[in-house]
Formats: sequence, structure tokens, C-alpha cells
Amino acid sequence: MKVLVSDTLAESGIEKLRAIPDLEVEVNTSLTHEELCQAIKEYDALVIRSATKVTREVLENADRLKVVARAGIGLDNVDIDAATKRGIVVMNTPEGNVITTAEHTIAMLMALSRNIPQATQSMKAGKWEKKKFRGKEVFNKTLGIIGIGRIGRVVADRAKGLKMNVIAFDPYIGPEAINKLGVEAVTFDELLARADYITVHTPMTQETRDLINKDAFQKMKRGVFVLNCARGGIVNEQDLYQAIEEGIVAGAALDVFVEEPPKDNPLLALDKVISTPHLGASTDEAQENVALAVADQVIDYLLHGTIRNAVNAPAIDGEVLATLWPYLQLAEKLGSLVQQITPGAPEEISVEYVGEVCSAKDLKPLTISVLKGILTPMLGDQVNFVNAPVHAKERGIRVTESTREEAEDFTNLISIYMKTSKDENLVAGTLFGKKDVRLVRINDFRLEAALEGHLVLIYNIDTPGTIGAIGTCLGRHDINISMMDVGQVLERGQNIILLRTDTPVTDNVIQEVLALENVNIVQKLEL
Repeated sequence: MKVLVSDTLAESGIEKLRAIPDLEVEVNTSLTHEELCQAIKEYDALVIRSATKVTREVLENADRLKVVARAGIGLDNVDIDAATKRGIVVMNTPEGNVITTAEHTIAMLMALSRNIPQATQSMKAGKWEKKKFRGKEVFNKTLGIIGIGRIGRVVADRAKGLKMNVIAFDPYIGPEAINKLGVEAVTFDELLARADYITVHTPMTQETRDLINKDAFQKMKRGVFVLNCARGGIVNEQDLYQAIEEGIVAGAALDVFVEEPPKDNPLLALDKVISTPHLGASTDEAQENVALAVADQVIDYLLHGTIRNAVNAPAIDGEVLATLWPYLQLAEKLGSLVQQITPGAPEEISVEYVGEVCSAKDLKPLTISVLKGILTPMLGDQVNFVNAPVHAKERGIRVTESTREEAEDFTNLISIYMKTSKDENLVAGTLFGKKDVRLVRINDFRLEAALEGHLVLIYNIDTPGTIGAIGTCLGRHDINISMMDVGQVLERGQNIILLRTDTPVTDNVIQEVLALENVNIVQKLEL
């Protein structure tokens, strides 16, 4: 079997792969996209980091490819849906850079506080500007952490060692779980108002894009320091520039940017901004860890069929995987749906399996798929089929499952009830024709809808003209409706409408639809 390593990988990982007699390993880090499309036809495994773009076109040419393995966390450069449809396993190594990214954040915090990069540059220019670079102590200052997952927790631990007061906001972790870490749980607005330093440690999702924007900066105390070692775009760069110019932000430390490498970015011209070229995971130890981990995972899968840290397939036997595959997709999509329509931190998840699906010897992979679906909108690429239960446990989520072999309306059915700190919802789905995933219930509303694409869920009063008004509003913005399903509760005079559109519906259009008469709730979904 042939393995292509198309990005720079620590030599220890390459040596580990080459030590296996059954594997033929080629390292080529200079392939263009067109060259990769041609070359990939010969390979069974592709090992990448962040540079290689594994597009749909690449995957369509991958006649033999069984696995794409990322040495690191981020999978923005891989078309996971296209890989899944072709049965190609996509793996990452989510644990390899937790410590190093957290340490980089602390290093940036200290460098920002004491003007170390600026002072170094000044001295190298032959100057001695002692008064100009007077800094700040971090002792007894308040650090606000947005996202208290694995990296955020290490940052909190290190900051407490510096005798900082640590507060945290995470909408997906209950206050009790945060307080157990020795960190004070606060609301988003409270964090903005109290923190002397603000650092973000969230994945890039619909909810976190431009999370730190003009409105957020207006709620911060003057003289705050802002750090982003997570993902470019979580902090709005234009709004950050303005906040620095207005004197709200005293300084910023950035390891990540919307465009990498950044071109003509005005932030880089400001003395109050220090930056590094996405070095969060760039330590000898981290690169060694992810290289060895990715090599082990590729070897285990190609030689033994063992799947580890896959984001699109659980670690189960190949024959069982083939049987469960449609149910796994159904479970994950239902999980994603219920999470997106239910605000708040998940507290309780109950999964019920009904009918033919109960014939599976082990339903655990399906429950893990549900958890992955629920956690992915919160954690992005950090969650996979291996660590989803661990993340759920860390967040104090109670998970139960039950079975009922006698089916009623459908030969198989998966139902998920989720209770959060703010709301609760129930969704259910089934398979049509053994493989077509369908949503059939949201709470009391019955419907039949495909679970894919750009979706809009609308709750409205059942009155003539409402559906037409919604369609007219979307049409006015050149948004085509490719699917519409309606569920009714006649005795309450209520509808839900699930729309699939050819293009994403923007927030301003969502607000226009919400303003229509008899429309109560509008939610934008991605599946």
C-alpha cells in the first residue's frame, strides 16, 4: 500500500511509516493542486498538515484512497462531506498541541504586557527607550477566557499560577462545571466588562465568527488587552483596529488571521499589536507528538482496519460499519440539528432507538454519533468519534439510551431529547429505502425532510398567506428555495416550516422574515 506525505512532517513520523514493510511511503511537499489531483490516484493514504487542500476535485480522482490523516487539529482544508460520500476516512490528532497552544497564549500575554517585541526592535535599532516601554504587571489582573475547553483550561491553570483572577464564558459548559475548575463562570457581557485581558479559545463556527466585534469592544473596559491564538476571524480585525485607534484596546496579540499569510493588514502596522505567524502548535514537542500519532493512526487503519480519531467514522469493525453507516449518518445529523435549535449548555441527552435499528449488537457507536453531532457545532474539529464521550463527560452532560423493538409508524426510528440550561427539544428521524436520511419530527410537529444543506426553520401561526410572504421575502433577495416541508399542530393553529435554500440565508434576511406578520421564530441551520 502506498502513502503520500504532502506536507512537512517531523522525520520521526516518516520513519515510523517507512519502518512498516507493507507500506511504500513517498514525501512530496511541492505538489500543485493539479499535480495532486493526478498523483492521488496511486495512493491508499494521504498524510497532510494545513497546506494541502484536499478538495472535492482531489477526492474524485482518489480511486484507491482509504484515509486522509491530518497531523494536527484543523480540517478546514479537507472537504469532509466529499470524503464521507466516497467512504474515505478523515482523521486528525486533536491532543497533540493542547499544551503548546496554551503556553503560546501565556507567552503572548507576557510579551504584550511588557512590550518585549517592541523593546527588542528598538534596541536592535540602537536605541535605549526605557521610559517608552513601561509595562503592566499581570499579578491580580483579571483574565477573561472565552471558551474553556481543553486549551482554555490549560491557559486558566497557567494564569492562576501567575496569580491572575480568572473568569470564563462558555455557552456550552454549565456554570457548575466551570466553577469546579477553580474559575469563575460569567456571562459574555460580564466577561467583557470585567476583564483586563481577554483571550479566545473557541473553534471557528457560525456562532464564533466575528464574536469579538464592534459591539463587544464597546462593552470592554478601556485599556483592555486582547489575545487570539485560536482561529482567525473570531476577532473582527477591522473592528479591533478601530478599537485600538479609539483607545479602548491598549494592545493586542495575534497568532492567527483571517488571511494567512496576511497581506496589507493594517493591524500589523500598529505599535500596539504584536503578532506571530500561526505558531501556536509550532514546538518541537508538539510536531513530534502529532507526527508520531498520525503515523500510528495510518498504520493501524491500513494494516488492521482500526479507526482512531476519525471525524467521519467510529472505531468499529469494517463489516459492522457497512451495516451501521446510514444509521450513523442519521444519528449525527439529528444530533447536530437538536443542538442548533436548542440554546444553552447541554445538561441531559436521551436517545431512543426503535424498530430494526435495535437489531445492532452494539448501539454505542450510534450514541457516540449523536454526541459528535451535538458537540461539533460547539467544538469544531476538536471533537471526533473517539473523544466525543470524553468531551460530554467533561461538560457534565448526562447521556442515556433506550430501545423499543416494536415500531409504530416507521420500521426504524432514532429519537433524541436534549435539555439545556435554557431550553429543551425533541427530534426524530428515520431511513427511507435503507439509506436516505429523513427528519420526521420536531417536538409535536410531524414532517418529512432531508437533513442536508442550508436550512431555515420557521415557527409561525397557521394563517393564509404566511408561507407566500416568506417565499416572496426570500425571492426578493434572490434566494431560491429548493425544498419546503411543513409540520402542523392543528389544535394549536401552529406550523413549522423547514426550508432548504441553494445559498445560505444571511442574518439580515433572517431578521426580515422574523419581522413578517404571524412569524414567531426563525433559525438558520447548517447540515
